[in-house]
Amino acid sequence: MNHRMRVPILLVCTSLFLNTAHAEILSDADRETLLGNLEKLKEAADSKVDARFRLALAAYRSAMASDDAAIELYINCMDKVKFEDQKKKPAEFREWKRKESEKLSDPSLRLALRHQLHWLILTLQATSEKADRAKLANEAQEAVDAIFRDYAKLKSQEPLLSQAVTASVFARAYEIETVKVQNWPLSPIQLGQVYEQILLPPFRTPARLAELRVGWIKRIQQEGAKVEGEAGGRRDDRKIATPLETSSADYDRFLTETQPKLQWEMEMDLFRNGDESGAAVRMLAHLEKHITHPSAREWGDQFKALLKPSVPATAAKSAAAAP
Repeated sequence: MNHRMRVPILLVCTSLFLNTAHAEILSDADRETLLGNLEKLKEAADSKVDARFRLALAAYRSAMASDDAAIELYINCMDKVKFEDQKKKPAEFREWKRKESEKLSDPSLRLALRHQLHWLILTLQATSEKADRAKLANEAQEAVDAIFRDYAKLKSQEPLLSQAVTASVFARAYEIETVKVQNWPLSPIQLGQVYEQILLPPFRTPARLAELRVGWIKRIQQEGAKVEGEAGGRRDDRKIATPLETSSADYDRFLTETQPKLQWEMEMDLFRNGDESGAAVRMLAHLEKHITHPSAREWGDQFKALLKPSVPATAAKSAAAAP
């Protein structure tokens, strides 16, 4: 194009744009119409999401019923996510299934999938604004307890149970992996978060101190079972083990360092929520028993701070004003 022709053409285009892009105020009727259309779009989107959730929940509940049902849904979801959605040939899926046949027949995998489905169902229920958190907390405790009753069988499946349920193949196949939920851990064996965010808060009142203590004891026991299970899994894989070997270094460390730390946190929690007399006696005994623990000095400082009554604001002002 001739360079001298560019400026006039540009001016013409700009002129046409200015003639068509003039200000125009929306009328009240137009605003109402647009708002109504937006609301309809939102309702349609919510309806689609609700339908997808209902479909997913029905499939998950059905698959939770048995090991065979769980593995069947797992295989179907893998087919969709890893092969159909990736435009791969059916023969590739059949080859994957053949290669994975031993893994797919492993009873521990099937059991772990059922536990994963259970937590996924609870997670989806927790996303609802109308969710009954107290009821969900009870169901979550049952779900976690069930996992740790089976933990000896599940030690090889720890990576799967540690996975966020929204990242599981079940969630991806039903396109619900983007769901968000506040104060709800996405793995049932993230015990610190599960107990702090879901299971212990309902008991933090003077009227429920016994339940708070039971909850803490259960958490400590499950933390130990988790570490012992992981250690046991590693021991099972060893070619040679000494006859006197009863625990791994990790489990020994749990018993000497982590468990006393959790016990201290339990007593601090009980003290702060009303059991001052009982917790104080136990905390002093705990310090005497674990005087060489790396955190013993810090615990002493925390205990001292708890025992010193806070200074009332008026008294503090008077002290500051005194000559």
